[in-house]
Amino acid sequence: MSERLQMLIPVLAYLILSFIVAVWAGSRERAAKGSKGVIEEYFIGGRTLGGFVLAMTIIASYTSASSFVGGPGVAYQLGLSWVLLAMIQVPTTFLTLGVLGKRFAIVARRTGAVTITDYLRARYRSDAVVILCSVALLVFFMAAMLAQFIGGARLFQAVTGYPYIVGLALFGVTVVLYTALGGFRAVALTDAVQGVVMLTASILVLLAVIDKGGGMESCIAALERIDPGLVTPSGPGNAVPKPFILSFWILVGLGILGLPQTTQRCMAYRDSRSMHQAMLMGTLIIGFMILCAHLAGALGRAVFPDLPAGDLAMPTLIVELLPPFWAGVFIAGPLAAIMSTVDSMLLLASAAIIKDLYIHYALGDDASRMRPASLKRAGFLVTVAVGALVFVSALEPPDLLVWINLFAFGGLEAVFLWPVVLGLYWKRANAAGALAAIVSGVVVFFVLSVGGIPLGGIHPIVPTLLVSALAFAAGTYWGKKPDPDILKVFDG
Repeated sequence: MSERLQMLIPVLAYLILSFIVAVWAGSRERAAKGSKGVIEEYFIGGRTLGGFVLAMTIIASYTSASSFVGGPGVAYQLGLSWVLLAMIQVPTTFLTLGVLGKRFAIVARRTGAVTITDYLRARYRSDAVVILCSVALLVFFMAAMLAQFIGGARLFQAVTGYPYIVGLALFGVTVVLYTALGGFRAVALTDAVQGVVMLTASILVLLAVIDKGGGMESCIAALERIDPGLVTPSGPGNAVPKPFILSFWILVGLGILGLPQTTQRCMAYRDSRSMHQAMLMGTLIIGFMILCAHLAGALGRAVFPDLPAGDLAMPTLIVELLPPFWAGVFIAGPLAAIMSTVDSMLLLASAAIIKDLYIHYALGDDASRMRPASLKRAGFLVTVAVGALVFVSALEPPDLLVWINLFAFGGLEAVFLWPVVLGLYWKRANAAGALAAIVSGVVVFFVLSVGGIPLGGIHPIVPTLLVSALAFAAGTYWGKKPDPDILKVFDG
């Protein structure tokens, strides 16, 4: 049997498993009663996630190709400094559930919200806020999904040697169909499987690197011989300055509260015990996963010191250090990271079109005007249509994928962070403040990112969120106070 085929077999087995999970989840959706039950089941899994699945779906929807290819690739170039910087992501699950978890779940149940936009509509009662957020979500998600589709297909091509179109078809068709068939429950359960695959892959690749390098001490010594800066906190030639380190705390720390694909999970858990279990398990698992993947990239420089590009580090380590079959097993780790990000975005994009726009504006927010079977069919068709649009766009892949992805995530944080967080914790927050924050955040982030304005090593998201916060405060004090019945729901 050829090496390429040996690599392909475990990948195909993994994709088939995703379909099986989707079919089972779809049977749960068919058992849901009434239009409201179908909507809650398809878009939020009936609010029944347990602690382990909740932790893994937050981790999996947050991590992406950058966590397993881009991040380790930068660590290959900059050494242990980037490993240290990457560990800022450890509190992701703890911060998301700790800040939003309980209050978000309570408010979502009181208002019947199943999407972030549902929550914003109930909090601000503004069509402008709802439409702007829905459009921004669709635009930035489409850009991010395009980058993930292309990244997944190129990774498959680099490791297995099969053509780009084969990887795109296998990856794209699988993730679109299992999301469309099974809805949120399929996404959450496959995220749990994908999280286990990612964790296992990162640990075993790290162990293979250390073994090939003759042990940890030998690997560190080899890095010092290549460049002493590879084992310092600031990297070679001070490549990781302190201002960038501080702004990274905002980008992947505070800013994650503005990512709809992770914050929506706060609506879906079963009870407080599940939330607390997820906070503990999620923090430990993502910490171990991020550490192993990035440390493998950094130490990989000691084993393969002359790779032409950092992004080749993880694929090279997998192909060169593992037998073909096991390389196929562990290439599923990066593919799982990509798939778990795409499926969350697909589902939220579908929800924005069906629930936030069509049902609210065309049906007067009365889902019962559509039969449950029609709702299920609409969810399937819209999800497939969005996925197909991204798939077609990926057939002719553009350059600058990393920057497209970063711009998309920064744009989401600029739009959603302050309206979501301050809407929960500031009684005075109103629609004028939310609109001011959204518009100013997008404009400032676009100008700073596209204009290339020098900021002394600070990431554009930092001044963006600062300006957005000030605009939110100014708009709030300029606008009228929220109605008492809103405060009763959100603060009672």
